[in-house]
Parts: sequence; structure tokens; C-alpha cells
Amino acid sequence: MYTSRKKIHKDKDAEPTEFEETVAQALFDLENTNQDFKTELQDLFINLAVQMDVSGNRKAVVIYVPFRLRKAFRKVHLRLVRELEKKFSGKDVVVLATRRILRPPKKGSAVQRPRTRTLTAVHDAMLEDIVHPAEIVGKHTRYRIDGTKIMKVFLDPKEKNNTEYKLETFAGVYRKLTGKDVFEYPITEA
Repeated sequence: MYTSRKKIHKDKDAEPTEFEETVAQALFDLENTNQDFKTELQDLFINLAVQMDVSGNRKAVVIYVPFRLRKAFRKVHLRLVRELEKKFSGKDVVVLATRRILRPPKKGSAVQRPRTRTLTAVHDAMLEDIVHPAEIVGKHTRYRIDGTKIMKVFLDPKEKNNTEYKLETFAGVYRKLTGKDVFEYPITEA
């Protein structure tokens, strides 16, 4: 029997939480009720779903998808996020690919770690996933006198009307996941 449990695959056969089952059920309902999504969502599933408090009274739903299904989710990203935000009213939805960070190899080891598994590469890829419909057109890292870093991310001004209301959510989710403060804003057109 085909149920919403097919829409979530956890590592090592762990049981999904209540919230993850709710997200899986929402995906299942979208697939069955919306004919546009039927073929596109048929083979897609999620790994994990988390609800985060972003700032003040805002909440975000972070959905982790398998890395190999990242491109398929990006094809339907805008419509999927719009529909899920309707289902989870008042919450912003963010779709991230599941990535793994490997520790540096030990001294004298012949094993090389792939560049995509470094901490910096994973954090950069996460940032791109978080702001997905918009493109990152620039980054500035500012070092303060006390040693703290502030990273400013400039987004494509063409996507300003799609992403401006979510900037606070993007910054909050990235801060919770990586511990880095990012102030994101589109470049104003001159």
C-alpha cells in the first residue's frame, strides 16, 4: 500500500517524528491531489524535517532531501515551497540537501578527503540551498577589531520581490545550522 511513509526515508531505519510525518503527509497529499505535481513528486522523498524558531514569532520548516535528489527538487522548488507554505500557514519553508562534513585526514595518511566534504564547502553549499530561487552575486567578509567575522551576502536583485520577505528567515536558519552570522540583502539597483 502506498502511504505517506514512502515520502520519508530515515537513516538506519529510525522512526520518523510526528512533525516529519506531518511534512511527509503534506507531500503525499500534494502528489495525490495536484495533477501537476503527480509525475514530478512521484519518485521524491525527504530525509528529515525540522521546525525552527527563527526570530521573534517567526518559525521555519527546514526540509532535508537526499543529495542525489537535489536537482529534481530544484525543478519544482518554487511551486513546492509555495504549496507547503500554504499548508503550514505562517511558517517559511526551506529545502536543503543532506550533506556530510568529513574530518581532515590524519597526518601521514594517504587518504584524501574530497573538497566537497570540507566544512567551508558544505557551509557555502548550504547557503546556496537556503536562498535557492535567488542567486548569490557577491559575498563580503568583514573582520572586526575584536576578532569576530560578519559575512554579508548579496542576492540577485531580480529575485528581490520573491525573497525579500524571507531574508530574516534565511539568516536565522543559516545561523542555527552553522553558527555564523550572515546579513543578507539584495543590491539596490543604481
